[in-house]
Amino acid sequence: MNKTKVLIFNSAIEIFSKSGYKGSTMDDIAANAGLAKGTLYYHFTSKEEIFNFIVEEGLKMLNDEAVKIKQLNESAIDKLTKICRIQLTFLYEHKDFFKVVISQLWGNEKRQDELRNRIRNYIKELEIYIKVAMEEGKIRQGDSELMSYEFFGTLCSVAIYESINIEKIDLEDIIEKTSKFILRGLGKN
Repeated sequence: MNKTKVLIFNSAIEIFSKSGYKGSTMDDIAANAGLAKGTLYYHFTSKEEIFNFIVEEGLKMLNDEAVKIKQLNESAIDKLTKICRIQLTFLYEHKDFFKVVISQLWGNEKRQDELRNRIRNYIKELEIYIKVAMEEGKIRQGDSELMSYEFFGTLCSVAIYESINIEKIDLEDIIEKTSKFILRGLGKN
């Protein structure tokens, strides 16, 4: 991503987080980024295009971290534990991005459908780890797709806890407790 797009990415997340999608304007995003409106329009034709860009780039950052775990020579349980760490750390470090994503999950507009598809793709990656853990006999057999959504949903719920209680959390403690909670829920042996 070039320097201008990084500015737009960060600015758009901040504006969408503060004002919501409907309350945000291209002018707000440009001004917050310190860019001329023409520069913004050179890169993006609409607010929806910017929204899709930040979602795509943000989820790509998270997914890229999760995919790296595939290469590790570790057990499926260790990989699932690392996924917990990656996702919770990512959501903790990118609270405004998380807020934007969560606020747009519901609805029938094109951007919301695209957002759900991108999240679905990330959850499919999680399902791979869950299936391997089942095959290794490390967790109970079950509906791997549903279990993947439960895994993801639990981590999102914890991210909400983090954002509400930001001044009193210990991220490492939360990661450890949440990993254990999720693995018990998956029926870790």
